[in-house]
Amino acid sequence: MILETINSYEDFRQIQAEDYPALCSEIRDFLINKISEHGGHLASNLGAVELTVALLSSFDLPEDKIIYDVGHQSYTHKLLTGRREGFDMLRESGGISGFPKTSESVYDAFDTGHSTTSISAGLGMVAARDLAGQDHYVTAVIGDGSLSGGMAYEALNNAAKLDTNFIIVLNDNNMSISENVGGMSTYLAAIRTTTGYQELKNEVKSSLYNLPGGERIVNKISRTKSTIKSMFVPGMFFEELGIVYIGPVNGHDIHAVKKALKEAKNYNGAVLVHVITQKGAGYEPARKHPRRFHGIGPFDVTTGKPLKEKKKPEYADIVSKTLCDIAAVNPKVCAITAAMEDGTGLRRFHKFYPDRFFDVGIAESHAVTFAAGLSAGGMIPVVAIYSSFMQRAFDQILHDVALTGKHVVFLLDRAGLVGSDGPTHHGIFDVSYLSQIPGMCLMAPKNRWEFADMLRFAVEDCDGPVAVRYPRGDASEIFEDKRTPLEQGRFEVLHEGEKVALVALGSTLNLAENTRKILEDKGVDATLINARFVKPLDITTLSELMSTHDTFVTFEENVKTGGFGEQVIAALEERDFAGRFIDVSLPDRFIEHGDMDYLYSLVGFDAQEIAERILSI
Repeated sequence: MILETINSYEDFRQIQAEDYPALCSEIRDFLINKISEHGGHLASNLGAVELTVALLSSFDLPEDKIIYDVGHQSYTHKLLTGRREGFDMLRESGGISGFPKTSESVYDAFDTGHSTTSISAGLGMVAARDLAGQDHYVTAVIGDGSLSGGMAYEALNNAAKLDTNFIIVLNDNNMSISENVGGMSTYLAAIRTTTGYQELKNEVKSSLYNLPGGERIVNKISRTKSTIKSMFVPGMFFEELGIVYIGPVNGHDIHAVKKALKEAKNYNGAVLVHVITQKGAGYEPARKHPRRFHGIGPFDVTTGKPLKEKKKPEYADIVSKTLCDIAAVNPKVCAITAAMEDGTGLRRFHKFYPDRFFDVGIAESHAVTFAAGLSAGGMIPVVAIYSSFMQRAFDQILHDVALTGKHVVFLLDRAGLVGSDGPTHHGIFDVSYLSQIPGMCLMAPKNRWEFADMLRFAVEDCDGPVAVRYPRGDASEIFEDKRTPLEQGRFEVLHEGEKVALVALGSTLNLAENTRKILEDKGVDATLINARFVKPLDITTLSELMSTHDTFVTFEENVKTGGFGEQVIAALEERDFAGRFIDVSLPDRFIEHGDMDYLYSLVGFDAQEIAERILSI
């Protein structure tokens, strides 16, 4: 076994080129088996095995820098840089991250987790290299799906000005998470189908050299190569931008990729090496169903089926059914996502209302302003994006939607801690950044039924910007028998007690209820409030509670600063509340990856501990 001999990057550098195919086969078997046990990003990693071997054997790490966009495809990189044993705890508490992490290894050049960042980061590293008088190589690896994001084009625009070497590797597998959309996807598809371009170029060159004066003709043609290329490769977008284009190259042919990288090293400027790979390569279930195997939990290797069968509906399932029901009676309702059709539950909407469904690709900022345009045209757009990704569109929410009061509905999936994906994906800032926006209505449901009610309320009863935040995974069924009609800016009283008021937002209601039960056993009958609305805040209910309660405890799965708790205590203090206050929220820091129980214990989300804090005061 070759892979078992690789305990460091230096060990990998000793592997002979003739052993690379066997090594790649072992890597695929290793990844399939480990991810089947722990879950993770499989399809993208299987597609990048040969590419990664070519990269790591072409450069001298850690002096040379390789930046992986997003980082979904970094598992082979981790394996070949001495972290094989770490895969026994992949994405688990205390184990290795599923993304590049500079604190984890000197061979990880840049922390990533969100898309379209690698070219910008690479440009910065190139500038730092040149300012320091160094001469190492900097390579940014970016997927074709990430080229739908505007930041990538901003970086390409700057890269075109370079007069120093910078290598961009475009890993083109025709996928982001869902299938790619848009003009760049179409352009790259045209390049892929032009399979004879490189062969034709070489044949023409060889034939011309055999003619009298052939060398002079070849040199003249070379000086006008962009014109010749344009005859065979549609658009030549990168060349016309000012970036040298090499490719397309078979990304599963290590020798071909290494040859292209060697050529790329010779240019004093930005060079784009276009490699074609197949997502899920080497494992038939992942190859046939790359979306399903993008991020997957433990599964059976033989069948590819998940080990844990889905029993309860998830919040994405509620979106799927409820939004279709709403759209059936309201022809103005549209749905927008940013390459997250499956994850956000919009596949069914796409099927039944294709004319009203828009996947804009990995372009969150564009998605929001596009929604503002739909609203300006009389439609009711529903924008479904993960909470941590919605951060990328803050200015568009503020300026293009809220400033003019446009009715746009934002569905913030994965709000709160998300577990094994870690700090780049935890949705723990949305309460803070959305609460400061004037005119914003911000809600969080206690269970699956209230979530469906909030979707309808957001579409049918609101007339400005409105957002609903909800957690990852199974939809809560707590307080199934409590379904008080929604009224904007009003809390719901679930249990009337005295002295102590437990005010919980969304997913933390279960924690608050468990705390209430412990207090009840200790002789304290606490009031339990389902906050529902962060904004507008229910000042009426808070004022009423002030007269009969001397202790307020707020619960939220958001950072403390700017969070729900701070807003509640500010409102109480404005009304001269002189009692006690406990803010149960997440610490103002980035929280590591791990299973949810571990993370909750890490941040103090423990009902017994909270009850003891309350009793102590």
